[in-house]
Amino acid sequence: MGGQKFEYDESGSTFFYFVLSFLALILIPATFYYWPRKRKEDPVKLAEQCQCPGCIKKRIIIEQSQPYKNVKNFFVMLAIVSGWVLLGFLAVKVSQFDYEMSNFDPYDILGLPPGATQAEIKKSYRKQSLILHPDKETGDEKAFMRLTKAYQALTDDEARRNWEKYGNPDGPGAMSFGIALPSWIVEKENSVWVLGLYALVFMVALPTAVGTWWYRSIRYSGEQVLLDTTQMYFYFCHKTPSMPLKRALMILAASCEFDRRHNSEIIERSTDNEEVPALLRDLPNLGEKNKEQPLCRPYSVKARALLHAHLSRMKLPEETLEADRRYIVSRCPDLIVEMVNCVNQLIALAYARRIPRLPTIETIENCMKMSPTIVQGLWEYKSPLLQLPYITEDHLKYFTNRKKHIKSLLQLAQLPGEERRQVLRFLNDKQYDDVMKVLGNMPYIHFQVNTEVIDDENSTVVTAGAIVTVTVLLQRTNMKELFGDTTIKEKNNIKEEEDGAAENGENDKNDKNDKTEKNDKKDAPKRPVWMKQGKKHGPVKKTKKPVAKQQVKAAPAAPAAPAAASPPPPPADVKNKEPKKDEDGEESDMGSSDESGTHSDASDNESRDKSSAVDDDDDQWEKFQKRLQKRERLEGRSKSSHPVHCPYFPLEKQEFWWCYICDRKSHTLLTAPAHVTALVDSHELQLRFTAPRWPGLYTLACCLRSDSYIGMDQQQDMKLDVKEAAAVPAEHPQWDLSDSDTDNNDQGGNESEFTTDDEVEEE
Repeated sequence: MGGQKFEYDESGSTFFYFVLSFLALILIPATFYYWPRKRKEDPVKLAEQCQCPGCIKKRIIIEQSQPYKNVKNFFVMLAIVSGWVLLGFLAVKVSQFDYEMSNFDPYDILGLPPGATQAEIKKSYRKQSLILHPDKETGDEKAFMRLTKAYQALTDDEARRNWEKYGNPDGPGAMSFGIALPSWIVEKENSVWVLGLYALVFMVALPTAVGTWWYRSIRYSGEQVLLDTTQMYFYFCHKTPSMPLKRALMILAASCEFDRRHNSEIIERSTDNEEVPALLRDLPNLGEKNKEQPLCRPYSVKARALLHAHLSRMKLPEETLEADRRYIVSRCPDLIVEMVNCVNQLIALAYARRIPRLPTIETIENCMKMSPTIVQGLWEYKSPLLQLPYITEDHLKYFTNRKKHIKSLLQLAQLPGEERRQVLRFLNDKQYDDVMKVLGNMPYIHFQVNTEVIDDENSTVVTAGAIVTVTVLLQRTNMKELFGDTTIKEKNNIKEEEDGAAENGENDKNDKNDKTEKNDKKDAPKRPVWMKQGKKHGPVKKTKKPVAKQQVKAAPAAPAAPAAASPPPPPADVKNKEPKKDEDGEESDMGSSDESGTHSDASDNESRDKSSAVDDDDDQWEKFQKRLQKRERLEGRSKSSHPVHCPYFPLEKQEFWWCYICDRKSHTLLTAPAHVTALVDSHELQLRFTAPRWPGLYTLACCLRSDSYIGMDQQQDMKLDVKEAAAVPAEHPQWDLSDSDTDNNDQGGNESEFTTDDEVEEE
């Protein structure tokens, strides 16, 4: 193009601009994120920390696990300070260059006012040239060149007019494009070095770095678990649909993360040939003779033995097996999350009929049970009180007396102060303070559930096949708020009250119902320990069951089962007498289904009250959009909640939870377990599932499981009253189903994964 030219940076000014901006883009965020900061511990948090020997030893181990931390911080600080010094030097250099190039004023250089005559210009030039000439002692070549250029610009008439008109003695110049690289780069004698550096950076180093990152990243899943480990989980979970806890622990120990061939961090010692066999002899029921691959491999047997020793709180050689135990235990939480995800995906595939066998709900729950047991270093059948410091199995006898039989942390927290101190009389004052700190900081969760159909005209009516949205509100408080609070015992299911209710003879009127329920429980599979809490208010439920049966027989023409915890609608002649009984029955059922201090079916009553006001389509759509926006905001939360007291776990641990909905009667999982990782004060999540295909009254369970503490799990029963779906209008022929499709649906409809309450009563 005419009047244009390309030129390299001769003076280096544009190159300095490029380096300055590039360095600033890197240095500013690097300083913010990587500058070593010394944590300022909150005095309140320091006072609340446990000072038991286990916690002190854990903090020392964590500090010793980073021996080069101070050296690393020094070099990071040195690099950042050097970068800022270089940035300041470049800024000064650029500012000087800008001043020299942007302040070219010939009158100012010659020291003359604008409009000076030629004689004055020549006189000033001669006077200054005698001082600035390079041959003189006071000479300055750079200043003399500026003086000469200013003199030429004012003595030449054309140059003077160009300067006054265009600000440049040479007049309007051609458009030039500068390249922010020095000119020596394109010089012939330097071409070999430049091309060699280019090839080294862009053809060797960059592809190598990208390839290394790519091949490492494709080996891991989203939870940073090896894909080989994930495939192994899929295989064994599909092979064992009903997996006990020890089997799950055996599969966990066979993870490829513990194999030297897949993980270079694993250390194989010569002392393992003596120490591992000795450890195997001390561990019963380890299953080391299992011949399945890779469960029988040496790395798997060693990891399994270390996990069993960890759960039994055995003392191991400090420099060898103890170091291996700490590494294996630290990797287990992420592996357990991946195993839970694998079981959940297998259940989804079974629903889609892609695999023949459906993993039971007990399988995924046993996988979840491993997390709190490993974090606390305690078998799941042990007493939850052993999670407190200084308390051993020899001290459990102090928690049992004639009046009270304390088996849970909640019971201990509800005791009055003097009575609690009397129970813990085997501790001195300092140890007692540590126990109360740990117990007071443990979580107490208020669990509230609300069921609705968002995208339907009536959000409180559940029809067959509709998408049900269950909104779960979790509110966390510290257990120290319950110290001495005995008012919530009626809301919490405590095993002491279960045993007492079984011994009392208050239920003589319902002996027949007791026998039928016991027979049903014999036929049903054994429920997990954390589920054995439904007997507390059993008498209230049992008194209502015969009434419900009589009303069902009296009204056989009812179109569908009634709403949760309420009998069928009475005939018209007794309508005025029945509402009071209905309300009483509803309240008693709500109290019976409440577990572990949680809110019960009161949320269902609130949803019924909301249904009295009919919302239009615009309000429903706005409500749906708000829920979607709130869900998007929640997805970006970090994995930070509350620290866990776990002296046997080698790393700092945060409280996480699993929340899901299942059907206990059919042993099926209805929603994918939601992993709640940001429960600081309160957290709201939504679980969605498809309603059963047949109308009826269904009892589902919304479960909350802790991945950090034993005995903190909760379950709330949900009564789901499924109505028959509305008939398809005849004026829409595109919705009509052919006879063959209807027949197929009728044939496959009998294979429902849900079980109604009526079916259980008939059995």
